[in-house]
Amino acid sequence: MSARIQVDKTISAPMFKKMLISGAKMLEVNKAQVDSLNVFPVPDGDTGTNMSLTINSAIKEIGAVSSNSMEDICNALSKGALRGARGNSGVILSQLLKGLASTVASHGEIDTKLFAKGLKTGVEVAYGAVNKPKEGTILTVARVTAEHAQSIAKKSLNIISFMESLIAKSEEILAQTPDMLDVLKKAGVVDSGGYGFVCILKGLLKGYLGEEIEGAEEIGAATPNLQAFNPPEHDFGTPDIMSLDDIEFAYCTEFFVINIFKKTTLADIDRLREYLNTIGDSIIVIGDLELIKVHVHTNKPGKALSYALTLGEIDKIKIENMLEQNRVLKAQYEANKKPLGVLSICAGDGFSAIFKDLLADQVIEGGQTMNPSADDIARAINRINAESVIVLPNNKNIILAAEQSRALVPNRNVYVVPSKDVPQGLAAILAYNSQIKVDVNLESMTKALSTVRSASVTYAVRNTNIDGLSLKQGDIIGLEGDKICSKGKNPEDVAYKVIEKMIDADTELITIYYGKDTEEEKASELAEKLEEQFPDVEFITQYGGQPLYYYIISAE
Repeated sequence: MSARIQVDKTISAPMFKKMLISGAKMLEVNKAQVDSLNVFPVPDGDTGTNMSLTINSAIKEIGAVSSNSMEDICNALSKGALRGARGNSGVILSQLLKGLASTVASHGEIDTKLFAKGLKTGVEVAYGAVNKPKEGTILTVARVTAEHAQSIAKKSLNIISFMESLIAKSEEILAQTPDMLDVLKKAGVVDSGGYGFVCILKGLLKGYLGEEIEGAEEIGAATPNLQAFNPPEHDFGTPDIMSLDDIEFAYCTEFFVINIFKKTTLADIDRLREYLNTIGDSIIVIGDLELIKVHVHTNKPGKALSYALTLGEIDKIKIENMLEQNRVLKAQYEANKKPLGVLSICAGDGFSAIFKDLLADQVIEGGQTMNPSADDIARAINRINAESVIVLPNNKNIILAAEQSRALVPNRNVYVVPSKDVPQGLAAILAYNSQIKVDVNLESMTKALSTVRSASVTYAVRNTNIDGLSLKQGDIIGLEGDKICSKGKNPEDVAYKVIEKMIDADTELITIYYGKDTEEEKASELAEKLEEQFPDVEFITQYGGQPLYYYIISAE
C-alpha cells in the first residue's frame, strides 16, 4: 500500500492516464490466467492475450500524447483501443473504453458520477457492437458493474471506496457467469473476458493508489505473475470433448476497412453488418467513416472481404482456420488421455479441496438440497480425459442419477461406487490407485465404504416426532446414519453426544468436519473436550465448508 493515502473525490487527467497504464499492466501480468479460462470448444484466439493487446495498443497511443489534456488522452484511448482490438473480448473491451472515453473527454476531472456515466455509456456501445449479445460474458460483468456504479455514485464516496465497491461487485457477478452461460457451466469456469475486466478494475485502483504491479514495469515485457490477482476458486478442468465436434463456420476473419471512399455512408456500414449476418456469425462491425473494424466467423471469407472492398481499402487481414484448431485440440486431448479418472460430488469448498488433494479429477457441487441431474454428472464425466471414470456420489439421493448418467456418456466406461455420504467417499478415494486396473480399484473402493461410520449435526426445519424424539423447528439435531439420535440447543453439545454414542472398543480415529457456518475455534474446543474424555481415540478437526450441517463426523 502506498504511503500516500488518497481521499480525493475526483481523478485528474494525469491520474487517469496513470490508472489506465496500471490497468493494462494488471491485465498483462494475468493474461496467462485469463487465457487458461478460455476453454470454449474452438478457441477464437486467446482472450487474455487479445484483451491485453487491445488495451496495450491504447496505452501506446496515449504514450504518444504530450499534453495532459483529458480530451487528448481520451481520444488516444479510444483510437488506440479500436486499432488494437483483437477477438470478441478485445473488441468489446475497446468499445467499453470508447464509451468511457467519449463521456469523460470534455471534462477536466472525473468524479464518481461521471465515471459511472462513462461505464454506462461504454456498456451501451459494447452491447450495440455485438450482433447477438450473450449474457454470462464480459458484457454482463461490465453491465452489472456499471449499474452498481450508478447506484453508489449518488453517495458521497471518495475514489478509493468507489473503486473498491466496483471491484467487489464485478467479482460477485463474475462468479455467477457459469449459471448464465451453459458453455461455462460445462467447462466449469467463469467467463474469461469478465475475468480480464476485473483485472483491469483492480489495476485502475492500484494506479490511483500509486502501487506498483510486480512483474509489469514495462507493458508487454514481463513474465506473467499469476499472484498479482487472486481470482475466485474455480476448477478449470478439461473442455467437454463432446462439444468439440461441430463447427458451423470454419474461418475466423478479421480486418480493417481504411481510406474509406467518399461515397460511403454510415448506412453502408450498417448494410455491411447485415450482409455478414447472412454468411456467418460472431459478427462485430464497429467504427465510423474514418476506420471500420470487422470480425466474422464464416465459410466464405472471400465474400466478406469483397463486400468490404465496396466501402474502402482492406488492411490487416487475419483469417484463422478453426477446423484445424479443432483438429489440433482433439489430437492433444487424445494424446493426453489416461486410463482412469475419478469424479466426486460433494458440497462445501473444504470437502472439494480435500477430494482434489486426494487426486479426484473433477469435483462438482452436490449434496442435500442440491442433487445434480444425470446430465450434470455426464457433463462432468466428459471433462475428465480418461477412458474410464469412477463416480463417487457421496449422497444416497445422487446414486441413481450417477447410474443413469452412463447412458449419456457412451464415449466413457462409467462405474459408480455407491458412497452414501462424504465420509464414505473419502474412505473410497483413499483406497484409489490410478496405477492399477479398474476392477481392482472398484473392489477396494467399494470395500472401503464399510470401514467408516458417519454422523452429522444439523437443525430441524419443522415440528415433528421421530425416532422417539419430539422436535421443534430450529432444534439442533444429531444423526448417526439415517437415525436421529440426539437433540439440543447447541451444535457442539449435540455433536459431543453423537460422538460419545459412536465410540466403541474398536474406534481409533474420529474426524470432525466443521461447516461454513461453524467457527473453527468451537470445533477445536469440541475436539479437546472429547480428547479428555476418550484419551485412547485420536480426534482430528478439518474444514468441510458444507452448508446446512454444522458438523459431519467420521468414525474409523
